[in-house]
Parts: sequence; structure tokens; C-alpha cells
Amino acid sequence: MDKESIPGCCMPTNDASKACCHQDSDSGAESEKRSVSWGSRDGMVLVEEGSFLMGTDSEEAWDKDGEKPVREVEVDAYYISKYTVTNAEFAAFVDDTDYVTDAEKFGWSYVFHYLLPKSLLKRLQPQNVQGLEWWYGVEGAHWRKPEGPGSNIKKRMDHPVIHVSWADAEAYCKWKGHRLPTEAEWEKAARGGLEQQMYAWGDELTPKGKHRCNIWQGRFPHQNSAEDGFVGTAPAKSFRANGFGLYNVAGNVWEWCNDWFSSDWHLKNKGPNPQGPEFGQRRLMKGGSYLCHYSYCNRYRVAARTSNTPDTSTGNLGFRTVLSA
Repeated sequence: MDKESIPGCCMPTNDASKACCHQDSDSGAESEKRSVSWGSRDGMVLVEEGSFLMGTDSEEAWDKDGEKPVREVEVDAYYISKYTVTNAEFAAFVDDTDYVTDAEKFGWSYVFHYLLPKSLLKRLQPQNVQGLEWWYGVEGAHWRKPEGPGSNIKKRMDHPVIHVSWADAEAYCKWKGHRLPTEAEWEKAARGGLEQQMYAWGDELTPKGKHRCNIWQGRFPHQNSAEDGFVGTAPAKSFRANGFGLYNVAGNVWEWCNDWFSSDWHLKNKGPNPQGPEFGQRRLMKGGSYLCHYSYCNRYRVAARTSNTPDTSTGNLGFRTVLSA
């Protein structure tokens, strides 16, 4: 992961040639615990087999992302995590395997400027990426130290793990006996049984004035009123669950999916259980993050999609897992 990036989706990527825009289960740090929890369905919900309407024809759609058109997609039954993987769960994995994340290998990761202490900001320079000047490449930032040296996750163990690349997420899944969801699995679960609604709870962003997700309020990227109660990440179990019992499928953190990204693969491949192209340069992500704002990146809509390179890590990127039924 290098520090030359291009605009897109409120987050940087290491690919300069491509544009993109409560803890619930005991994963077990000890080997005997792992043998019990490996492949466990604790903290997961069953999504029954059947078809759903995927994608959107809305004017809100980002055409270059390939959100359109609406199409009927058949998906086999599977289990999906109610929550994104938490710091506590990821810590159990690392403690058991001594795994080193990509951000730790590279020695740095991207942190949003608003979350950095002023004393550190004075010593740092933004990466001067046109359109993404709010991201700082912070030496020593990784999942245990989300804002770099001096920060920690002691009071955020129930928050989603961040600064994890697709490769890190894949490694966790293999240890857990799970896998990453396909985009179709993710979107079907995120819709929670609703048909062609803009958000996971309906068509209104704040029904009866109530916030239903952790996104940016105010003037992006310099003023966040935090009307939803959070500036950075929220606990993985926050707000109201959707119709299938999933939390935070909109906002909070972007979620890695298994698919390679393509903006048009789905136009030519219409079979059941779509998994995206066989090869690619970027992996697909869904759900948006705490940085999404209507003025720049309204990808907290359930049909929205974007991508990043598999070794990229940022302070707003996490994942949840699935098991085939």
C-alpha cells in the first residue's frame, strides 16, 4: 500500500490507476475454545433461500459504480453475522495466531483528520491527494492503535475492528471457519426483507426524526454535528436492527465482500448465486461508513457499492462474515 491515492468514496486506495468513488459471539483465544467456536453460528441469522430484487434504478445511483439495473437474483440459504467483527473478536484471532495485519506490515494506515489530536495534526501533512485531503497517512496506525501512537481500543472493544484489509478479513474468516459474503448475499441480508427500499429500514433517511445509522451530519469534511451520537465508529450493535436482525448495514464502517469489483459484470451474468468476476484488481465493499454524507458520498443506500484494492486499510473499513447453510 503506497500513499499515492485517487479520489473516491471518502477513502483512499493504493491503486493510483483506478477510481472508486456488542460483540455477540465468543470466538475463543485458546485452542480448545477455537475448536468449539470454529464454524459456529453464534451471533448469526439465517437468510432463507430465494430470490430478491438487487440493485436500483434510482436517480440517486452512481452510474459508474454499476448500481443499475434492478434485477431478480436467486441466492441459496446462508447464515450472516448480526454485527461486524469487533475489536474483541479480532483480538482473539490475533492472540491465537499471532497474525500481523497489512497496516502493521506497511507501518502506517489512513486516519481521517477530524479524529486526530491537534498536537499530532501540527506535525503531520496530509497526503496531498486531490479531493482526499482529509486523509492522513499516520505512521503506527493500525487496528490496535486506530489513530496512531498514543491511541488504543480499550474502551472500543465492542466497536468494529478497522484498519483491516481484504486480506486481513479473509485470514480471520479462515481462522473462524467462515467466509466473506458475496455482494448478493450482503445486499439481500441488508435489505432485511424489504423490496427496493432505498435504505435498510425504508425510503426515509430519518423516519420521525430518528437517526437509524452512523453517518456524517454537518459540513463535510470540517464540521460534524454528530446528531446521530457518534463522530467516529459506533459500537457494532447500535441503532435499530433491520428486518433480519442485522445491525449497522448502513454507515459506521464499509464492509468487505468476497467479490472482485466490476461495474458491468452483472449485465452479462444473470445466473443464481452471483459471485462477481473470476479475476480483478479491486475487491467490492458495501454499506458506507461514518464519513458518508449526501454532499459527497451517499453510499449508505442499500444498493450502493464501491471498491478498493485488497491490501488497502483505512479507519472506516471493516467486515462481517457468513456461513453457507
